[in-house]
Amino acid sequence: KFGAGQAKQYLDANEAALQKYRELCRGMDCDFEEMTAYVYSLNDRRKIERELDALEKLGVPGEFTDRLPLPFPVAGAVRYPNQAQFHPLKWIAAISKSLHICEHTPVRELVGTTAITDYGKVTANKIIVATHFPFLNKHGSFFAKLYQHRSYVTALQNAQDMDGMYADESKTGLSFRNYGNLLLLGGGSHRTGKKGGGWKELEHAKARFYPESEEICRWAAQDCIPYIGAYSRNTPDFYVAAGFNKWGMTSSMAAALLLRDQILERENEWSPVFAPDRSILHPQLFVNGIESAINLLTPS
Repeated sequence: KFGAGQAKQYLDANEAALQKYRELCRGMDCDFEEMTAYVYSLNDRRKIERELDALEKLGVPGEFTDRLPLPFPVAGAVRYPNQAQFHPLKWIAAISKSLHICEHTPVRELVGTTAITDYGKVTANKIIVATHFPFLNKHGSFFAKLYQHRSYVTALQNAQDMDGMYADESKTGLSFRNYGNLLLLGGGSHRTGKKGGGWKELEHAKARFYPESEEICRWAAQDCIPYIGAYSRNTPDFYVAAGFNKWGMTSSMAAALLLRDQILERENEWSPVFAPDRSILHPQLFVNGIESAINLLTPS
């Protein structure tokens, strides 16, 4: 959609983030492990071929395969080596040991670079709003640009060892990967507040593909497209990291590296890809605007 230049910048940002995790995870008890990632298509081989063509133009490795250990046939898949996964809570526990973190302290208002809480004021030279969905509606127009997309995961015991990470190129497809002796089966995605597959889709997939398995736990998450950089043109010393398009591990690290450079006034080649003031002239903006107006006029 946006050309080879921006695609390469986005790829470079995520690869740099992955390399940073490799460095930080050395000697850290967070179950970091290198794995191969696959993006498959159920019925459109041409989509996979186009993806491989794009990777070739960007000068990065990618291989075609149509032989996967999935419980159904596929038209083809991109095999992408040297990716990784880790346990995010173990990572957070290790990396935050030397940080001062105030929990259960909601910020009621921001005045300049002063945060107003129920327990006092916190003043800083720079502020990063990293609240998943930006909460300052007076600036940035994020309420019009963003919308949430929800997805679901179930952890299955006595299922299958996939030896890799697998994602459907379709936004509504299934994903597979393992953690220890558990198979993490994802899917059922839909726009938050709209109808979609949800838990029923995963329950159906479990019954169809892994009838002997046992569900250990389940969870859901929601995300939106990423905006990372200056909060708005009218809010100096304010920065934002919002939404990571369901690619939160590397995108959050890319956000940290990008915002570090911006605060220190260093050049960062990824800035245009994530910039909050980039063009938003697309049909979804109109839809978001209509829905926001309806929500404001609908009695609760």
